Amino acid sequence: MSTPTGDNAFLHELELNVRAELTQAETGQPEEEAACVPIDEWLSDPADDQRYEASLRSLLGAVEALEDGSGSRGHGSHRHTETEGW
Repeated sequence: MSTPTGDNAFLHELELNVRAELTQAETGQPEEEAACVPIDEWLSDPADDQRYEASLRSLLGAVEALEDGSGSRGHGSHRHTETEGW
């Protein structure tokens, strides 16, 4: 296996960081446990935790798409979003 260089090295490092952060988010305090703790003792809001985890998953998907080359200009297919062109 070769070592990524340039932009690929950056994307690889970003992917590793996002995966590590996602693992931490997934292993955080479950909502069921948070519901048993008074709100003033919460370390974070469970709804915020869910949004953060969803954001990490989106970021990971974007990084993987760039690494696979589908995000590079002139290569791969161009995916249209629902709001594109509005």
